[in-house]
Amino acid sequence: MRSPQVEAATGLPPQVTIYEVGPRDGLQNEKTVVPAATKVEFIRRLEAAGLATIETTSFVPAKWVPQMGDAEEVLGALGEGGRGRRRPALVPNERGLDRAEQLGLSAIAIFGSATETFAQRNLNRSVAEQYAMFEPVVKRALEDGMWVRAYVSMCFGDPWEGPVPVEQVVDTAERLMDLGCHELSLGDTIGVGTTGHVHRLLEALAARGIGTDRIAVHFHDTYGQALANTMAALRDGVTVVDAAAGGLGGCPYAKSATGNLATEDLVWALHGAGVETGVDLDALVETSVWMAGRLGRPSPSNVVRALAGA
Repeated sequence: MRSPQVEAATGLPPQVTIYEVGPRDGLQNEKTVVPAATKVEFIRRLEAAGLATIETTSFVPAKWVPQMGDAEEVLGALGEGGRGRRRPALVPNERGLDRAEQLGLSAIAIFGSATETFAQRNLNRSVAEQYAMFEPVVKRALEDGMWVRAYVSMCFGDPWEGPVPVEQVVDTAERLMDLGCHELSLGDTIGVGTTGHVHRLLEALAARGIGTDRIAVHFHDTYGQALANTMAALRDGVTVVDAAAGGLGGCPYAKSATGNLATEDLVWALHGAGVETGVDLDALVETSVWMAGRLGRPSPSNVVRALAGA
C-alpha cells in the first residue's frame, strides 16, 4: 500500500500545519558536517513535496553547533524564497539576529528552557537570565516586522533534573510569550511525555491565557510516544505540529534525545484520519530515502522503511 485507507476520525482538526524542522533540528546533531549544497537540495525537495513551513537553519556560533556554521551559504543559495514568513531560522541572541537581518529574513525562532540545567548547558544562562537575553531580540524582530516563534525545551522531563513540574513549564512559556512572540512550540526534548501529561500541560497553559491557537507541539520519539502525544494534542485543539523528514534529529546538549517525530509517520496517520496536510507522501519518502543515502544510514521512520521497501 502506498497510502492509508481513509476513515475520518472524530475530534481532530480538518487541517494540520506541519512545521518541518529536518534541515535545522534534524541535521544539527549530525557528527559529519553535511555540505551546504546538500542542505539546499534537501530544503528544495521538501518544498516540492508540499511542506509549506520549513525551518532552514540556525544562526548559532559554529563552535557551538558546527553543523549550522554555513547558515549564510545555505540561505544565499536558497535566494528570496528562503527568507519569507514560512522559512524561519533559529537565532540565539542579538548577534544571531544581526546575521538574520543582514540576509533579510522575515521569520525567526528563539529557544528557551524550562529547566535550570539545560538553560546553563544550552544557553550559558539561568532560566531567569534567558529572558533578558531574548527580550531585545524579540523587540527588535517585532519592530522589523518579523514573525517570531518561541521554543520551550524540557517541557516533559529533563535528563539531569528528572520530572519537570507543569507550572514550571507554564511560567517559562508565559514569560516568553509576554515578550510578544507569535507562536509557542512545546518541546519534549528527551521524548518522555505521555498523552495525559500533554493534556495537563495544554490545560494549564489555557488557564494562563495561552490557547492552542498559538501553540505548536514538538515531540521526540525516544520512547515511541511522539505520534500518540501529537494526536492527543490535536484532539485538544493544537493544529501546528513540528516534525522532521525521515525522523532525523536529536539534541547536541541532551544526549538521551533521539530523533524527532518523523514527518512521514505523521502524514500517514493524519491522511488516514481524513486530515489535510498538503503533503505528497511519496515525494516526501523519496526525499528521506535520498537524505538517508547522503547520511550513510537508513531512516528510522517506520513509514519510510515500509514504503521504501515496497
